[in-house]
Amino acid sequence: MAQSTNLSNNPAPLLSRPWNEKVVLVQVLVGIFLYVNCLMICTFFKKEAFRTDTRYILFAQTLFMDSALMVFTDLALIGSYFQIPVPCIPCVIMCTIMAWLTLGTPLTLVAMCLERYVAICMPLRHASISTTRTRLLGLVLTWCLSAIPALIVFFIFTSSVPLSFFSTYLICTVEMMIVHNWQAQIKAVLYNLYFVIMSITIGFTYVKITAAAKGASKNNKSASKGLRTVVLHAFQLLLCLIQLLCPYIEMAIMKIDYMLFINVRYYNFIMFVLAPRCLSPLIYGLRDAKFLLILRYYAICGLNKKGYCCKFCPLHAKNEKIWPLNGK
Repeated sequence: MAQSTNLSNNPAPLLSRPWNEKVVLVQVLVGIFLYVNCLMICTFFKKEAFRTDTRYILFAQTLFMDSALMVFTDLALIGSYFQIPVPCIPCVIMCTIMAWLTLGTPLTLVAMCLERYVAICMPLRHASISTTRTRLLGLVLTWCLSAIPALIVFFIFTSSVPLSFFSTYLICTVEMMIVHNWQAQIKAVLYNLYFVIMSITIGFTYVKITAAAKGASKNNKSASKGLRTVVLHAFQLLLCLIQLLCPYIEMAIMKIDYMLFINVRYYNFIMFVLAPRCLSPLIYGLRDAKFLLILRYYAICGLNKKGYCCKFCPLHAKNEKIWPLNGK
């Protein structure tokens, strides 16, 4: 463990390393990702109609979790690349938060699946089920369920290391919290359990939603659009669930070849951390007509009051077909 985390009682001198193309690419992708997410979060808070709709509330929570996770993982990546030693306690807190947020996104997406299942398959009961109390309970339950594995690992770690360990400096990585092999096995069992439960839930809801969408569609074009949305959503969830298994693959590779471990971790970060979280704005933001209309206004018309899209924006449109919510 000391070798993998570079423990020391005092902070080591900062190693100067040049920025390579991989690190620069990650910073560009993270910057674009955070800009789009922040713009969508601001759009969500601007309209009361979004703040009172369960689907948009869950979407906003996904954006918040994804953005926070991206900030923490990017900081960890930069610190690991430049070999920056940090105090143990902030590192432990950051790793625990990252583990918490990692499960938060797929669980929120599962909640969105269940909400869509109720809306499409039980439309007459949707209003009575999707209430303020139910939304609050769902949000709290999502945060609590995602925190269970992270807190278990945290308490096992804090009870397994001596107090002197917390005064050390180390290169902050998520592996530093795995002290014993049995600890890694407990974490793997928990993640596999979550993986199975979420997979079953997703499979059930999407089979039902797809069947309902096909039955309600009057033409092939509408059915095809619904199926494309389902495929994109399922692909995003699959990538998020695969991410839960990546640390164990990386730890096995690290024992064989360290440079191969670095390359595998980089590509896993791109494929299973960045990619699925870039799909959230595409599926729930850009493909939603109401949300896209408001987003386009704040992205373009907000900077150019006399621009082309201003006459179509919901703040100026008087046509109910353009904006049925009357700007609320």
